[in-house]
Amino acid sequence: MKALVLAAGKSTRIASISKGLPKPLIEVHGKSVLKRNLTWLAQFGFRDIWINLHYRAEDIINHLGQGDDLGLNIQYAFEPEILGTAGAVKHLQEEWKETFLVVYGDNLFQFSLDTFISFHQSQKTPLSIGVFDRSNHLHTGIAGGRVVLKGSYVQGFIEGGNQAISNYVNAGVYLLEPKILEIIPEETFFDFGNDLFPKCIHNDIKISGHIIEGYCLGIDTPESYQNALTIINN
Repeated sequence: MKALVLAAGKSTRIASISKGLPKPLIEVHGKSVLKRNLTWLAQFGFRDIWINLHYRAEDIINHLGQGDDLGLNIQYAFEPEILGTAGAVKHLQEEWKETFLVVYGDNLFQFSLDTFISFHQSQKTPLSIGVFDRSNHLHTGIAGGRVVLKGSYVQGFIEGGNQAISNYVNAGVYLLEPKILEIIPEETFFDFGNDLFPKCIHNDIKISGHIIEGYCLGIDTPESYQNALTIINN
């Protein structure tokens, strides 16, 4: 299975920590967020990885190379204009011939991808998203989109986090089938949370929601970075 790690964004809100580096290159106890995530993927047997780039792309390429030291085959896709999280997937549509994984490169994860993949296969939906329960799982206080689940299916999604609707939060890890590409426009800014999820719900395209066992640590602000340092001790 191939994976796309999203790493095109800037580091505006955490500039005091990043010192201008891309956010995925911020170090947590001496190891970049990006390398931690790639090591996690390698642990679950992933080898072929795409990384989308925009801001200071050369820094990320120099940091990772082709992934030999991680046991990975890394390829890069440069975006002259940022295409958004789902637009980045569409930009590489020729690569996705079977089920594939998308990971937000500036979040830190630890949970079983094997379990997530088994869940997705059993659901037979074109898209499954990993979610965490704010009341039960370790997190850093940065709320992503709130997810309303009915059983194992997503019934509602609000980007930006409305605490009243649900404790379940989008973790930024997705499993997709190639047919989902049909509803993503080409070479257009298109986001999972703001665009694709609402479009699927509006058109009765089923989305499955997998509750992870582990953690999802958003590292978007100096405060959330300090929280991550506390949660991760090595």
